[in-house]
Amino acid sequence: MRKLFASALVVALVATSASGLRASEPQAKDIVDTAVAAGSFKTLAKALDAAGLIPTLKGAGPFTVFAPTDEAFAKLPAGTLEALLKDKAKLTAVLTYHVVPGKVMAADVVKLKEAKTVQGQSIKIDTSMGGVKVDGANVIKTDIVTSNGVIHVIDSVILPK
Repeated sequence: MRKLFASALVVALVATSASGLRASEPQAKDIVDTAVAAGSFKTLAKALDAAGLIPTLKGAGPFTVFAPTDEAFAKLPAGTLEALLKDKAKLTAVLTYHVVPGKVMAADVVKLKEAKTVQGQSIKIDTSMGGVKVDGANVIKTDIVTSNGVIHVIDSVILPK
């Protein structure tokens, strides 16, 4: 009985791995699941949850998210994050300022001077110093493809005017 169970398990594992994604294929996870799995966006995930935006970013999209890391949130002045987490309207405005409708890959971002966000205002895009900056934040990783868009990682939280 054990041999039969072990054989069935091996067959199931081989079938699962054979049908799995190859490294060159886009991830099957949505923006939220991809960010959570990365492990460096815990604060962003907490903020998205507090603002009630997780269902939106798990939706069809496509979305482009300029995602600040946990270290980016840590750079905010003392008390800022806590105050935002208590004010859902302001938190929502800040978070949606990091989201651009559509799937804008890095090759497209570098051709832009600005991009209109879901929040309504436009972020400034600067490529004059060799890298890419959005509203002064450095883009430190690009083109993390998800099932419903793309994530570009930034090193600072950007704030609407």
